[in-house]
Amino acid sequence: MNDVDVKSAHSSTHLLWLTRLIAANTPEEVATVIAGALLEHPHCAAASVVWALDQPGKHRCVPPTRFADEDWTWLYAAASSGKPQWSAQGDRMALRLCEMPESALIVVALHPGYEWSDVPDELKAPIVLAGQYLRRALEWSELQYSHLQLERSETLQRALFAISDMAGSDRDMPDMLRGIHAIVSTLMYAENFFIVQLNRERDTIRFLYFVDTEDSTPPGDFQDMPLQDIEHSLTWYVIKDGKARMGTAEQLLAQVAGPVIQIGSDSHEWLGVPMLRDGQPGGALVVQSYQSGIGFTQDDLNLLEFVGSHILTALERKQTKEDLERRVQLRTLQLAEANRGLQQEVLERQRAEYLQTALFRIAQLATADIDQQEFYRRVHSVVGELLNAENFFIGLLSDDRQQLMFPYAVDAVDEPPPSRRLGRGLSEFVLHSGVALRADNTDIGRMETLGQIASGRTGSPARCWLGVPLIVGDEVIGLVTVQSYTEENAYDAADEELLTFVATQIANSLTRRRAAESLRRAYEQLEHRVEERTQALRKEIIERERIQDQLKHQVMHDSLTGLPNRSYLRDRINRVLNLLKHEPLHRCALLYLDIDRFKIINDSLGHLAGDDVLKEVAARLASCVRHPDLVARLAGDEFAILLENVEDASIATAVAQRVLDALSAPMPVAGKELQPTASVGIAIGDSHYHDADEVLRDADIALYRAKELGRKRYELFDETLAKNVVDVLAMEVDLRRALQQQQFEPYFQPICRLDGGQVVGYEALIRWNHPQRGLLRPADFLKIAEDSGLIEEIDWRMFELSCGLLAGHGSDEIFMTFNVSALHLRHADFDTRLIQLLQKTGLPPPRLVAEVTEGALLDNPERVRGTLDRLRSIGVGAALDDFGTGYSSLSYLHSLPLRMLKIDRAFVLELDKEGNTNSTTVVAAILALARALNIQVIAEGIETQAQRDALLAMGCEMGQGYLLGRPAPIRQWLEPHKPTA
Repeated sequence: MNDVDVKSAHSSTHLLWLTRLIAANTPEEVATVIAGALLEHPHCAAASVVWALDQPGKHRCVPPTRFADEDWTWLYAAASSGKPQWSAQGDRMALRLCEMPESALIVVALHPGYEWSDVPDELKAPIVLAGQYLRRALEWSELQYSHLQLERSETLQRALFAISDMAGSDRDMPDMLRGIHAIVSTLMYAENFFIVQLNRERDTIRFLYFVDTEDSTPPGDFQDMPLQDIEHSLTWYVIKDGKARMGTAEQLLAQVAGPVIQIGSDSHEWLGVPMLRDGQPGGALVVQSYQSGIGFTQDDLNLLEFVGSHILTALERKQTKEDLERRVQLRTLQLAEANRGLQQEVLERQRAEYLQTALFRIAQLATADIDQQEFYRRVHSVVGELLNAENFFIGLLSDDRQQLMFPYAVDAVDEPPPSRRLGRGLSEFVLHSGVALRADNTDIGRMETLGQIASGRTGSPARCWLGVPLIVGDEVIGLVTVQSYTEENAYDAADEELLTFVATQIANSLTRRRAAESLRRAYEQLEHRVEERTQALRKEIIERERIQDQLKHQVMHDSLTGLPNRSYLRDRINRVLNLLKHEPLHRCALLYLDIDRFKIINDSLGHLAGDDVLKEVAARLASCVRHPDLVARLAGDEFAILLENVEDASIATAVAQRVLDALSAPMPVAGKELQPTASVGIAIGDSHYHDADEVLRDADIALYRAKELGRKRYELFDETLAKNVVDVLAMEVDLRRALQQQQFEPYFQPICRLDGGQVVGYEALIRWNHPQRGLLRPADFLKIAEDSGLIEEIDWRMFELSCGLLAGHGSDEIFMTFNVSALHLRHADFDTRLIQLLQKTGLPPPRLVAEVTEGALLDNPERVRGTLDRLRSIGVGAALDDFGTGYSSLSYLHSLPLRMLKIDRAFVLELDKEGNTNSTTVVAAILALARALNIQVIAEGIETQAQRDALLAMGCEMGQGYLLGRPAPIRQWLEPHKPTA
């Protein structure tokens, strides 16, 4: 072949190569043309085009060629050379084809014996042109990739906007989740798709959405389920560590650090990503494929991870919105309820205004110019507007308080009742008790059975009877009564309260009308005598002045005792204090006193006897002072003595002692001889006091201290007492802290057989280990505990500790008694709670005896009896404490399920004294009564051998007291070889 033919052949080859290069579009096609052109040359043993060298491990090579690790340094150097030139490495050479948009090389290996200089120039020149084509192909490929990424970003952005819109729409949660599934399906293959949400606080999950071609129902059936129920499943791994998982079963097994448990049908490929919030997983999104031709890529994983956080935000927004709607609905209901309460309050206020109007009308009637019958008729009319008063009676006591008169009575069925002597009917019960009574036929029958009223009612039986006393000051002057003969018109507590208010006004109105009537008669007499003679006129004027003075005296004096009342005393103290401001060296003294245990006198002997005691006390107090000193009755059994001028406190204390001595003298009342005692508080008034209330307050504080120290004494007020009153608040705080810090401890006082001294039981008594004040007895804190409402909680703590300690005692024959107050017996579930306590502590019920006081029986005898019966049925015994000192009656004693009686220490203390016949008789009677009723007896307060011998001689088997053993922690009584008392 000549040179022309050679050149012609080369030209033809070059043209063919250029045609191929022009036809190539992608970088791979251009690289194939370049490498193929070089391989057709006889000098070239191998040729390849390499690009994307700036991404290690992701380079592209056409045709595929394997490079050794040491080749990459040479290749990087060739790609980064300043200008296109050949770089040699052994038998291979590399030339940079282009550096934009990324570095590209052509690598050529020549046959042995050839050099690059042997390659003709007509082959070298096109390589430069090929580099330009390769650069344009790379740029076009990059543009296409960027366009695809932009389209994918727009699609993803539209999807996220759609998810956000659905989260804020009114669509319900299932509809929103279906919409999210449809959106994810536009981004990738998601025919099988489910959403799992995690509750981190409860460690539970819920499959919120689940669509699967193989499994129709998700685990948990769309309900909350513990996360551990799917432990070691692929979803569990994704939620637990917050990392995505993707691949086939074999690939997924290699991605977890433990076993994999299959839940549901096995898939060909599985992809799960966590839904993250602040880096913490809040659930998972899962897609899976059951077809071998459909799988997932890294782009799918990245996309699902990106979408997952937005889906979690959308779910939280939706749930927050639903929670807000529920809270708004709840708040709306609460506001509606509050509105109903306000409406009820408005009704109550309207009722109060109506009642106030009615009371005002009754008060106006007291001064109206009408006769007595018209007054009663109008009062009846007003009461009839407030409640059912079809049958209405006003009963008044006669002046001698022996007859009950009915000046006004209206009855729709029977004739109005005539006046009668006082008996034992319902009206008399209200008059004697001084409190309202509302009773139906059942209540009336029970009262007859208990002997509170006499049987033998006359007239038609009323279905409901309501009577309220008419009280002026402390004196019952009569009663007002309504009754109903039908069930429909029964009276309730509101009617009782209303009639009580009305009765107060009626009583005051009657008193004013009586006074006005008396004054009117006096005026009539006066006018009549004026007509006769002038002297008679003077007498009438004197009489009128006397009556006016009497009215003034009644306003400022107590109606029962005739002594000045609290208002009079306050005025007098204020006058004395005003004088002391001008004479700062002078002093006054106020003695504040009340009768010890006066309520027992009232309850035992009746209010009439109590009134007699108060009158006698007033007379004795008046005898203890001289003019201008003042004796006043403040309220109930409270009296005060004002000493207007005292030089020092010793004068006031001397008067106080004189008062105590005078009151302690025997006092015959209602056929009995009483020896009342009093407690006195003394406050010394000086120029530092501003008003009477301050003096009364300090005297009252001193009185309270005298009671605390045992009554029958006087105490002088000082700053220490004032501080102690303030310390009551601190004591309440300490009591609450004591409950929290277990500072209470039961002490056990032994109960022994009197004949041999053997310990048969213990009485549990509370002690307080105060961190600052040391060991405190009940008297130091129980009153404050009762006032603060903590006493019940303290008692139950005491019960539990005592039963728990006794349960560990070696002998099953040892029993324990503990005091149960009336407060506990008012609870219907007391016995149930006590039984639960015994089960908790393990103490057998027969070893426990509950002590109840006689006063507790009066609260609700039927309920107390029922409670004690239920306790006895399981073995818990009952003991009647302080027997003989209070209100007990034989009817209670034989009807109650009692195991024991405890004779009060007041009787035991008298047994070793001379002339103790009364105490000995009482104790012997109690023992005989107990033996007749098969009740065991325990004598309390045994302190001397003589008392023990006396009780033993009378047949008393058991006792307790300091002679037999003082209260102590149980560890003292459980010491080995502890001798008996």
